[in-house]
Amino acid sequence: MDSNYKAYDHVASASRIKEYLTGTQGSYEEVKELPDRDKLTFSNGFYADCSAIFVDIRGSSQLPSKYKRPRLARIYRAYLSELVAIFNGSALTREVNIAGDAVWAVVNTPLKPNIDTVFEMGYKANSMVKLMNHYMKKAGFEHPIKIGVGMSYGRALMVKAGYNGSGINDVVYMGDVVNEAAKLANYGGSGPFIPPLVLSEDFHLNLNADNQAFCKKDYSRGCYTADVVDSVMEDWYQKNCT
Repeated sequence: MDSNYKAYDHVASASRIKEYLTGTQGSYEEVKELPDRDKLTFSNGFYADCSAIFVDIRGSSQLPSKYKRPRLARIYRAYLSELVAIFNGSALTREVNIAGDAVWAVVNTPLKPNIDTVFEMGYKANSMVKLMNHYMKKAGFEHPIKIGVGMSYGRALMVKAGYNGSGINDVVYMGDVVNEAAKLANYGGSGPFIPPLVLSEDFHLNLNADNQAFCKKDYSRGCYTADVVDSVMEDWYQKNCT
């Protein structure tokens, strides 16, 4: 959200707070899938089942000690650009967000096969990082990057939040589904024997049998893990990068 200066008025602020907390209750509608942003106002919201996917770089706090800023900016631009491209490559994707070195998306998954589409995003991200590390090495970047990918399925409330009348607002997704995906991503690739892709139990339950077969139960965390790559991307990698 870009800033546009307007002096803060504490009296007006008190009025707004009172209205939000005790005013007329907004309309919160149960829907089959999350709608477009333009359906939102400051007094409504939408409940729907959906999926979230969250991708984070492992050990990102150590990267500034390995690369100077111009080179670090190159890494982040390439990484963020291509993750956004992967998430934006599905018509089911409702929202894509960048938070520091993490990229996450909320995806409409009203039908069971839609869950497999989100899983595909996850293993495409895994393949993309493999490709990126190849080109980093060729360009003299000595330290490859690793990622964790978290995927979750659940219920979310979609609301518009911000400063009413200022033009500064954003869409907020309330519910465990995004938080759970973020936590799973934080676990993915966090140790030498922890695969990069981590799935919640409900997400895994809704995958087709072929995709479920790629996953292994992690009993210590109550989730599923996988290390899968996209077959088309892998074929291209083998022909062009080896």
